[in-house]
Amino acid sequence: MLTDTAGIHHVTGIVRDAQANVDFYATTLGLRLVKQTVNFNEKFTRHLFYGDETGSPGTALTFFPYPAEEPGRPGTPQIRTASLVIPPEAVDYWADRLADRGIEVDGPFERFGETVIRFSDPDGTDLELVTGESSVEPWTDGPVPAERAIRGIHGVTLHSTNPFVTASVLDTLGFDLVAQEGDRVRYRAPGDRATTVDLLDRDGEFGREGAGSIHHVAVRVEDEAQLYEWHDLFRERGYDRSRVKDRHVFHSLYVREPGGILFELATDGPGLTFDVDPETLGQSLYLPPWLEEDREMIRSQLRPLDLPTGVGGDDGDDGEDEGTAGVGPSSDGGSN
Repeated sequence: MLTDTAGIHHVTGIVRDAQANVDFYATTLGLRLVKQTVNFNEKFTRHLFYGDETGSPGTALTFFPYPAEEPGRPGTPQIRTASLVIPPEAVDYWADRLADRGIEVDGPFERFGETVIRFSDPDGTDLELVTGESSVEPWTDGPVPAERAIRGIHGVTLHSTNPFVTASVLDTLGFDLVAQEGDRVRYRAPGDRATTVDLLDRDGEFGREGAGSIHHVAVRVEDEAQLYEWHDLFRERGYDRSRVKDRHVFHSLYVREPGGILFELATDGPGLTFDVDPETLGQSLYLPPWLEEDREMIRSQLRPLDLPTGVGGDDGDDGEDEGTAGVGPSSDGGSN
């Protein structure tokens, strides 16, 4: 029997500059860089993961840096915003921290009884800090005081070409309709973290995927057997879907629903700390066994990263530049 998702597993975006990405998410936002690996389908493209101390499900933001990528254009169908949880008493701290770093802030303002601060990362990815409760323990060794630190993902905002169909998909996945403010409809999963999806019921011009776009949102699935059941269900409904994929730290499948939003369904395990020392997460380039024999070739194509103090080195000298490899993201949902 299919089991409702417990909420969001991770959110993945597209950016240009890996170094600017690390500086922003690890230093400004104070998230832990828990893994630096590569896109398993485009092995000369980095894949960066940030989250809590172990990158547990419901905390991970991940990014593909493509140096030559054109800017994205907001519109439909897109995942418009990723929201992160902060404690209610941390609103002023974050408004000041962002402003002090020259980041333009919209807010604070109220929405669904929560306080929201809106801003963008260096590539224009739309982000929010939202007050709320979360079972996530903050990373205590980061640059942000633990009592003010981000506590995982709050949710995402979807702008679909067909919100009624997308709403049906959310219902199928186990998200319940809980509230509406204007043209924003809120759905919530039954888990203890990263449970919120807002669906915009509004018209919009067609967008363009590119730097600053959110590529996909992944929801949590119990195990690999459940993935095959979900695959069969979406096949019966005629949805565009991938096969079940082995991402080494989890298994997953992708489905592009008729409203145009790309969902990934990902298992909680084995997890980002699988077969690595949790103390050294993010300190070096991690490769799955099937790419290990190409390590030197891959490193030679990746521009080195200067990592935040206390995180460690970047697996030695990765080479001088990324060349022309990995010009842009895969559009079929096949990226890890």
